[in-house]
Amino acid sequence: MKRRFFRYVLALVCLAALLSWLSPGRAATVCSWGNQRFDGRDFIGARFQAIAAGYYNSLALKSDGSIVGWGYNGRGEATAPDGNDYMGIAAGGQLERGHGLALKSDGSIVGWGYNKYGQATPPDGNDYAAIAAGEWHNLALKSDGSIVGWGRDNHGQATPPDGNDYEAIAAGGYHGLALKSDGSIIGWGADYDGQATPPDGNDYVAIAAGHKHSLALKSDGSIVGWGDDRDGKATPPDGNDYVAVAAGSGHSLALKSDGSIVGWGWDYWGQATPPDGNDYLAIAAGHLHSLALKSDGSIVGWGRDEYGQATPPFGDDYVTIAAGSAQSLALESDGSVVGWGTAAHGQATPPAGNDYVAMAAGFYYSLALKSDGSILGWGKDDYGQATPSAGNDYAAIAAGRYHSLALKSDGSIVGWGSNDDGWGNWVGQATPPGGNDYVAIAAGGYHSLALKSDGSIVGWGRDDFGQATPPDGNNYAAIAAAGSLSLALRSDGSIVGWGWDYWGHATPPAGNDYVAIASGGSHSLALKSDGSIVGWGRDDFGQATPPAGNDYVAIAAGEYHSLALRRVAPPMIEVAMKFTPQALNPGSQGKWMKAHFVLPEEFAVEDVDANTPAVVQPGGIESDYMNVFINDDGLVEIEAAFDRAESCGIVTGGEPVEVTVAGWLKTGQQFYGTDTIKITTNHLKYLGTLASHWLAGDCGQPDWCSGLDLDQDSAVDFVDYALFDGCCIEVIKE
Repeated sequence: MKRRFFRYVLALVCLAALLSWLSPGRAATVCSWGNQRFDGRDFIGARFQAIAAGYYNSLALKSDGSIVGWGYNGRGEATAPDGNDYMGIAAGGQLERGHGLALKSDGSIVGWGYNKYGQATPPDGNDYAAIAAGEWHNLALKSDGSIVGWGRDNHGQATPPDGNDYEAIAAGGYHGLALKSDGSIIGWGADYDGQATPPDGNDYVAIAAGHKHSLALKSDGSIVGWGDDRDGKATPPDGNDYVAVAAGSGHSLALKSDGSIVGWGWDYWGQATPPDGNDYLAIAAGHLHSLALKSDGSIVGWGRDEYGQATPPFGDDYVTIAAGSAQSLALESDGSVVGWGTAAHGQATPPAGNDYVAMAAGFYYSLALKSDGSILGWGKDDYGQATPSAGNDYAAIAAGRYHSLALKSDGSIVGWGSNDDGWGNWVGQATPPGGNDYVAIAAGGYHSLALKSDGSIVGWGRDDFGQATPPDGNNYAAIAAAGSLSLALRSDGSIVGWGWDYWGHATPPAGNDYVAIASGGSHSLALKSDGSIVGWGRDDFGQATPPAGNDYVAIAAGEYHSLALRRVAPPMIEVAMKFTPQALNPGSQGKWMKAHFVLPEEFAVEDVDANTPAVVQPGGIESDYMNVFINDDGLVEIEAAFDRAESCGIVTGGEPVEVTVAGWLKTGQQFYGTDTIKITTNHLKYLGTLASHWLAGDCGQPDWCSGLDLDQDSAVDFVDYALFDGCCIEVIKE
């Protein structure tokens, strides 16, 4: 796509996103916030150039210079700063206290995340060439070959040696390494396992530092290791065909010259068992997970994945979402389910298959409804909550803490799992009332709700905060339950809450423009009719602070994280377009400048949204009218007319400029075309006078004709000039 398009149609893209979410069948991606974070939009069609693996999170540098993060986000470590002027990334930290670094194209460094030791506050300056992140300390290589360090320094790990002959750096758990220009290595910091005492020699070309071990790549393509060698992580495989190394907490990776990856060391989570293939360009090793960058610019991950750190955010073909206590699920358009987040009981590892139509995520377990009406369960099952009732006549499912519900196609409800209140007292949350007039169900911690066909709500189970005692009325359209909280969406678009309200999560905002609700137990979410999200309640991980935007179509709330399904603007279609003035008769002042689009042959007249104005950039000018017709070639042609007075302000300065015009299809997809124009004079008053001079090939009033070439072979090209309230726009012919 042409660079000029991105310069001039940013406003159009935003408008397209606003319109497209309303269109049925549009592609959608997943984004999340709170203590699990990613935005799937960042991965749609993206190409990446660098990767970094932290303790429980991951970072990636996109080819456009921006950064995306995913995985654990309790300290903001997976929320990279905005901007697209970054050229390097690093991820450090320990446990749920991570931080990130980024090197900017101007040579400065930015940091974010956990900052107890100042590790997320890099030094000033714009003469840095490389960065490295340890657990709670960092290193930076300056353009003069010297090294600076900051952050925790209890072992001297943030105090690098003097000198300006360094070419590369690596930061481990509590030690640092530097590669010198003569090919030798120096180490400093904690050395109780020998990790900061590199071998002699001056034939090294790359280094890597793990928690307590270190690696180096030699010029002959072989690898050496030193330091803590439990599980063999410091004993690399033989061979001299390696081109890169990476060191995690207990495992190591190496990239071979044929593009394949080998791993060794501790492999309990599969972190040292890379995927097959020989199309890899870069590797990164985190605490217990690994990443690899492929030659097509995509990323793969493997190993421990309790916060989704080994699962790079995905594409744009999702239709619904579910959030459990610490796991997330997404249903793809092909009927398959993907899961991520905490997986200690397998709750984030859904079964294979592509015949699923709905999901529910509970406390360390998950459920899925199949297209044949049967239900599957997986994860923690100590009360039988993940062992659903047999049958294939189910229409909806709900997962609570230790109990589950299912709505049958006849309108009745069944339940299974625990029936006690958590203290051994029977409260019956898994024993629904009789009847077959139910249309929706919701399962909280120890209570349950059901919406009846007459719009009223019934509740049962634990009721110590009134969570199982819904308000009267029959004007309800949707229900949600979690923990000791209940919510209901009224038919007028307002929300009511009841039950435990310590965090204010049962006190929804005013308004009657809501279309969906979700609760995570201590925080709540609501989707508005304009596609935006509001949140309230507990917010210590940012779970109740949704991202901006108005292109969301679904929401889900976990214990400390939230999810939203976000519409993806469809790809824009570049089409043939000619941007011309209206042909004018002498003496006319003219009215329009018109853009003529020709769509590809697969489109019909009825596909075009002629009621939404086309927009020209720069200027943001909307068309006054649009004509759609079949041209002589049998193709759909669109004529968009722009007012002459407004068009005069498109560009100034008399230099040619590329202009983009975009319109919309009824699906919400945009089409656009570009052309080149120039404001040639701003003194024309009478087109008749100009016409006479044109035909004569001379200019009687030079101030009228400044910038015009009137030495024409024919008057035919006169249609390329027109009067617009004192200006003339020339369409540049290629």
